[in-house]
Amino acid sequence: MAGTTELTDVTRDEGALRRFLHGLPGVDAVGIEQRSAGLATRSIKKASKLRAIELAISMVDLTTLEGADTHGKIRSLCAKAKRPEAGVSHVAAVCVYPDLVATAKEALDGAPVRIASVATAFPSGRSSRQVKLADTEFAVAQGATEVDMVIDRGAFLSGRYGQVFEEIQAVKAAAGSAHLKVILETGELATYDNVRRASWLALLAGGDFIKTSTGKVSPAATLPVTNVMLQAVRDWHGVTGELRGVKPAGGIRTTKDAIRHLVAVNEVAGPEWLTPDLFRFGASSLLNDLLMQRRTQLDGHYSGPDYVTVD
Repeated sequence: MAGTTELTDVTRDEGALRRFLHGLPGVDAVGIEQRSAGLATRSIKKASKLRAIELAISMVDLTTLEGADTHGKIRSLCAKAKRPEAGVSHVAAVCVYPDLVATAKEALDGAPVRIASVATAFPSGRSSRQVKLADTEFAVAQGATEVDMVIDRGAFLSGRYGQVFEEIQAVKAAAGSAHLKVILETGELATYDNVRRASWLALLAGGDFIKTSTGKVSPAATLPVTNVMLQAVRDWHGVTGELRGVKPAGGIRTTKDAIRHLVAVNEVAGPEWLTPDLFRFGASSLLNDLLMQRRTQLDGHYSGPDYVTVD
């Protein structure tokens, strides 16, 4: 693996970037899938399970990204984000479209919940760079403290790595102080090797988080893909000393799924990543199941969906 100085050198031109990305160790597909399956079988005892559930709640980016989203829906989402239920801390963030950021900011009213906004012609990323940067600047001006951008998958799959790198850098600059999450849309990248290359490309360009998916493409977040991305941030930290985050998004709907991911975080990246600052779940329905399972742990019986708010 390259050292810090060499990492600066690999971004000097398209050829150097290509050589570095294609020089990364290949992913053992059988090995990563077997390890993921093994991690998924780990059992967690009751007290530890309750702590895991409450940690997962604190890591949720409570998300609604539908064309039919309304201001009323965003206010309800923010109320739930601030206080999911009695005795439960707030979630990490709400994630909405740019034109609804101001509504979210007003509804959160200074609560310690971050405001994430998708940008850069989400979910396809098919627009000019000028439009993507304007989209980002608008979201931040409205109050977004985090920006979830999408990479140009067409450019990446065509091997135009320099174009993708420069665009991520430009969006990061446009986002200013807002944290940048770079969505790879792993379901369109086809191979684990491409996921590793895209992860490193996003990290090299300055992404604060690497994110699996928009939630609009299947498959979205899978445990093997998340493991590849966790390896990338772990190795990045080993080389640079910098901590970068991972956000699986799309398809994580149950407490069992969430805990499997937390086990992977601990085992693959390390316990240092078991914090909302470095690991998030992009989800809508997951929170409901986490709340129901939390009640089960506390009360000793399953409460059912009638006892939580359903979005």
